[in-house]
Amino acid sequence: MIVAGFAGMLFLLPRLDWGDGSVRYFQLTALLTQGTVPDGKYSMVGPLLSAPLWLIGKLVGSPEWWTLRYNTLLVMGGLAFVWFTLRDRLPRRLLRRFILLLIFASMFAHHQLGYNGETFTAILVLTGTVGLVAGKVRPGWLAIAVGVASTPAALPAMALMTTKWIWDVRRLRWALAVCSAVALVMVEAWLRRGSPFATGYEADDRGNRTIMPYSGLPGFSYPIFFGILSLVFSFGKGLLFFAPGLFLPVRERLRDLAAGRQLYDLWLAFVIGLLLPYAMYWSWSGSSFWGPRYLLFAAVPAAFALAVRCHRPGDSAVADFITVLALGLSVWAGLNGAVFGDVDVPKVCWPDGGGQYEAPICFYTPEFSALWYPFVVGGKPLSAGQWIYLAYGLAVGAYLLAGPLLRIAGHLRTWADPMIARIATVRW
Repeated sequence: MIVAGFAGMLFLLPRLDWGDGSVRYFQLTALLTQGTVPDGKYSMVGPLLSAPLWLIGKLVGSPEWWTLRYNTLLVMGGLAFVWFTLRDRLPRRLLRRFILLLIFASMFAHHQLGYNGETFTAILVLTGTVGLVAGKVRPGWLAIAVGVASTPAALPAMALMTTKWIWDVRRLRWALAVCSAVALVMVEAWLRRGSPFATGYEADDRGNRTIMPYSGLPGFSYPIFFGILSLVFSFGKGLLFFAPGLFLPVRERLRDLAAGRQLYDLWLAFVIGLLLPYAMYWSWSGSSFWGPRYLLFAAVPAAFALAVRCHRPGDSAVADFITVLALGLSVWAGLNGAVFGDVDVPKVCWPDGGGQYEAPICFYTPEFSALWYPFVVGGKPLSAGQWIYLAYGLAVGAYLLAGPLLRIAGHLRTWADPMIARIATVRW
């Protein structure tokens, strides 16, 4: 199922529109063809590592085709590393389920179709933390530092995760890992913009003034209270709907899995470190991008929590029912992101033609959330490849849901048998 999922990602699903990825692509093209060092605000750390794909594509006449599959290949390589590194440290059935969930039932299903930078950061932090727990400490921190350097706003997340690691191992020297990530960010800024302190966002980085009360302000100006509420609970951008496993308790079920518990804690620390600064960013929503764009890494602990709850179910029917709800929603989020994607933004979110009502319509209204819009309009026409992937994804979803549903059926039978026996003894 895992291998078929990777094949479907590569060959059945059409790629997303370039979006911000087009800027990175044109910068990479200019660097490789003209030697021009770009001075734009988007980091080139991730795109530079896609240069071999661009060169292969240039040789065969389709650099766009090859480059647009960069994120998919990153996901494949990252999850292969996770499997081979952890297969003797965690139960293999748990690990396989975790990987299946990341492929079919997480935000990665949508992100890997484009060329944006969040996938690069998420995969390198994932593989880096796995390396830490597996004893490959220096290579692990190197991967994390490179991944974070590609998304400088993730530096607070790395700092919080590093603090957790220092607390666990009682070695203050690992604070140098954060220093190395900062150094990489500053070196790139120096080489590209002439100053280690030039971020590229200084030139009036703000959105348009809209109906929303805090719109039009620059930088990290959004009230953190409303930002956290929106990133957690909003229908179009909320983690509660796009990564529900993140909110399920699993620590008790990890009590005798030291590697799993340590990884889960590191991942949660990184997610919290992402959530807090991005809640204050003027573009906390990621605008028209599907789901909570900047919080892709939240899919990692969310999928792991669901895998743990399926692998080690509790004795409560209520707990199994909650697992089924979260798992079903996660499966739909993954399939929706892979097959249907964003809503028709110009027609739906911008009825005035200028984005005046984008936020209240597409961020907060359930009917226009990317998750539910296909049910409202009947969905867009799908290609044959998308139909095949959707059918296969539903089959995988049924496989993932089978265990919890059978346990719920067992609970119902346990309740029903005494009642049936008592009814059978009644004299009519």
